[in-house]
Amino acid sequence: MTEHLTIIGRQDKVDLPELGLLNIEVKIDTGAYTSSINCSRVKVKVIDGVKTLTFYIAGSRIQEKKARRFSTTAFEQRKIRSSNGITETRYVIDTSIVLFGKKKKLELSLADRSKMKFPILIGRKFLTDRFVVNVSEKNLSYKQKLKK
Repeated sequence: MTEHLTIIGRQDKVDLPELGLLNIEVKIDTGAYTSSINCSRVKVKVIDGVKTLTFYIAGSRIQEKKARRFSTTAFEQRKIRSSNGITETRYVIDTSIVLFGKKKKLELSLADRSKMKFPILIGRKFLTDRFVVNVSEKNLSYKQKLKK
């Protein structure tokens, strides 16, 4: 049953090519359903009559000060339960992630993770039917990338 699943560790470094982020640290979190990314200044503006979501993302490390502005018209709002059990409304965007040399679609909720160790959290919705988590391992995808 699990022979088609890839083993992933408790953390890794991934690429989010559409956001221009390379080797960004992620936490693999089977306790979270939805994946999320650290963002700031999240706002919806009407630009040329179209609702547009704008947000800022720092670089590949959470402490990096220089944040870049992004905007998209492809977004939705959802109620998401945070780690402290409180349900909040967040914006969710679609992007792609590169793990183990393969590009896959990823749904990310925009959240303030500035006090967290990892700027990105990968949740069960993305992991299900793709990965088995081995908490004794880390950076398996990144190590594979370095070998190539």
